[in-house]
Amino acid sequence: MYAEGIDEEERIREAITPKSWNEIMTSDSWAVFKIMAELVDGFEKMGRIGPCVTIFGSARTKSNQKYYKLAEEIAYLLTKKGFGIISGGGPGIMEAANKGAHFGGGKSVGLNIELPFEQSSNPFIDPDKLITFDYFFVRKVMFMKYSQGYIVLPGGFGTLDELFEAITLIQTHKTVRFPIVLVSTDYWKGLIDWIHHNMLSEKNISPSDLEIFTLVDTAEEATAIIEEYYNKYALKPNF
Repeated sequence: MYAEGIDEEERIREAITPKSWNEIMTSDSWAVFKIMAELVDGFEKMGRIGPCVTIFGSARTKSNQKYYKLAEEIAYLLTKKGFGIISGGGPGIMEAANKGAHFGGGKSVGLNIELPFEQSSNPFIDPDKLITFDYFFVRKVMFMKYSQGYIVLPGGFGTLDELFEAITLIQTHKTVRFPIVLVSTDYWKGLIDWIHHNMLSEKNISPSDLEIFTLVDTAEEATAIIEEYYNKYALKPNF
């Protein structure tokens, strides 16, 4: 719970207070226009940037922690291979990704989100490639539409949300089977074991669904998977 606990209580009361049909329609109609504006702005800007590799991970990771340094190294290596980098635009792993892209001489894109805590844009994003959103789902559209690969480092609920969004879209053939790379066996092993022992054993997923993502431990391994994918399909990097 944030520091402004009283504000949160007021928001709850407002949310459950009965509203007239006119109030609902007016509020929802304006929301639609705002959503449309964010989509159009995102499509126009990202369409010029072109597809990149997205790096997901926690906003709370500090610059002296190993996963920060690992994210920075992965981004640096990918840009040296010719790939642009997209992050969520904030601190932590996101900052590390943009930092690696910046010092690697590659495109450094930040899809920032307005939050009451934790999130502010980092200084390593190219000035013309920072986009700020109010809506999480619009931001996720941009991640999924303009990424040609996903590197997922340790993170929290937001990282899991983005990871499973990408897995679901690939599983249901709603997007191309771009590589998804989970970094750190220590961090992800428990989740993967649970997926094997619970989801798969209950037949809620198919054995082939486990092939959608790959688990690695080093920056070199993560970079190699992205590069091999591009080489296999004779694709050219973003710039």
